[in-house]
Amino acid sequence: MKLLLDSFWRAAAYCLHPKIIGLSLLPLGIGVALALGLGWMYWETAVAGVRATLESWLLVDAALKWVESIAGASFRSVLAPLIVVLLVAPMIVVLSVLLVAMLMGPSIVNLVAERRFAAMERKRGGGWLGSLAWSVGCTLLALLLMGLSLPLWFIPPLVLVLPPLIWGWLTYRVMSFDALAEHASRDERRQILREHRMPLMGIGVITGYLGAAPSLLWAAGAMTLIFAPLFIALSVWLYTLVFAFSALWFTHYVLAALAALRHVRDAEPAPRAAVQPLHAADDPMVIDAEAPAAAPSSSTRPPAPPSAPGPSAPPFLPPPVS
Repeated sequence: MKLLLDSFWRAAAYCLHPKIIGLSLLPLGIGVALALGLGWMYWETAVAGVRATLESWLLVDAALKWVESIAGASFRSVLAPLIVVLLVAPMIVVLSVLLVAMLMGPSIVNLVAERRFAAMERKRGGGWLGSLAWSVGCTLLALLLMGLSLPLWFIPPLVLVLPPLIWGWLTYRVMSFDALAEHASRDERRQILREHRMPLMGIGVITGYLGAAPSLLWAAGAMTLIFAPLFIALSVWLYTLVFAFSALWFTHYVLAALAALRHVRDAEPAPRAAVQPLHAADDPMVIDAEAPAAAPSSSTRPPAPPSAPGPSAPPFLPPPVS
């Protein structure tokens, strides 16, 4: 929890950095250009198609007439554009994730690493191609899950749970990989993603709910049709800023976890080898060492101790001459 909160306030402070604000404008330009181009070509056609589909369903048409009797006649004209926006919003979210991952992700990781972890070794466990393949694979899986769960969105409690969970999972998988690709090895990345799965998933879910906040701009009713270009640009910039914040949050968290992992690993004592006694004569660095005395063999009789000296014999004298 301490690491989670510490990385949160650091990410919030880094969002005010001029470099982060400048980087958020590049995905904004690309996203606005795509959104305006698609809206210019297909907005009226999409709204008309949704309105015709709603009117063709008798049960839905009866429900709309009942709601119009309570909320007013303008409800039907506002409902179709809002449904189109709700259907397009997941594409904008996915586009923002990919743009942040490809354009802002490396710059954010380098900024955090230079300011906090300048001495950390870069093991480059994931290359650019690996990161791209990982991001595309996770994105396709998230879109598949979104498509399969789309009928459940019409159930009021599930529409507030399923999309943030899916976006949270996508954000957690993509941004954790990108934040660790440069500094961690493959084994270190897998260990961190395994040991910190729940906190990282929590960060993804929180940022998923924050990513849904820009959609509230489209709840202004009929004003969304008049100021649609402004709302599109503003919502795309808010999406970009939210995911830049999430990239900062993930980067601060996983790099701090990587530093703690390496600190614990380096602090562990190395296993000691068994030390054999070494005689001086066996040491090649010792010259002219006296060899140790050999142990007496059982077959060799030890020398007898010297006997005590007895009385000396008298000197030899010649016999007397008569």
